[in-house]
Amino acid sequence: MNCIFSIDVEDWYHLLDLPTTPPIAQWAALPSRVERNFLELLDTLGRAKAKATCFFLGWIAEKYPHLVREAARQGHEIASHGYGHRLAYAMSSEEFFEDALRSKKIIEDISGAPVWGYRAAGFSVTTDTPWFFGRLMQAGYRYDSSVFPAPRGHGGLPDGNLAPYRVERSADFVEFPASVERVASKPICFFGGGYLRLFPYMVIRTMTRRVLRQGRPVIFYVHPREIDLESPRLAMGWKRRFKSYVNISTTQTKIRRVLSDFEMVTFREFLVRAKNGLQEESLLLSQPKLAAAEQDVGVVKV
Repeated sequence: MNCIFSIDVEDWYHLLDLPTTPPIAQWAALPSRVERNFLELLDTLGRAKAKATCFFLGWIAEKYPHLVREAARQGHEIASHGYGHRLAYAMSSEEFFEDALRSKKIIEDISGAPVWGYRAAGFSVTTDTPWFFGRLMQAGYRYDSSVFPAPRGHGGLPDGNLAPYRVERSADFVEFPASVERVASKPICFFGGGYLRLFPYMVIRTMTRRVLRQGRPVIFYVHPREIDLESPRLAMGWKRRFKSYVNISTTQTKIRRVLSDFEMVTFREFLVRAKNGLQEESLLLSQPKLAAAEQDVGVVKV
């Protein structure tokens, strides 16, 4: 069983749910760190001969198209993180659809290739977004990685499936939940963002092996700002500051060790392998339906 490494390509000021987070109208005037940090992550991946799925904000892709093209040139998968980095549950169904579709079209125009994957800002799928999967299928996506199957500050479906699953029996659309492992019956994430920065690497490696033994892929995720000790910082309370910036000095070392200890594939590669060798063309979506009955797909067939 493989792991999946992913990058949410956004800048230092894209933190969610803060009164100091600048609105989109101000983004272009702010100093950017995403170019430097993202290219450094690509260099780290290149040295390890590993591929990642890069979830680009449409706004970032539009402003820095060369980053999209460079990632594609190096063989990484290009996917969508939405356009304006808005929480899914803070949008209406129509607003969400327009944002997701806009991002997909921008990124496809830049990369010259179809975009299969989507990840919502903040893993913000909740019971208040029953239209989420149907809207993504309507926009032409083939998979999603936005469900966080544990309690979370924004978003979270504590009773969600832990393994990848088909969203509908008749649709070729797969959800890849964020990876968690149960400790004392509680689902805990060890594999991305503040969780990856917080836990010692020995714990991360142990939990990765536990999840893999269960036949689930481990999904790692990082943000470019999480390797940047010199990044500007938004004003916030001490608890949020701890979550946002704890152990940034350790992130690169942990990434290198993860890439050394575990084999990585992209989401797209995982889906193709799960088709047992069938050609990629066989993964075309069925007609979208808005019902979202979950069905496990396991690790072999989708």
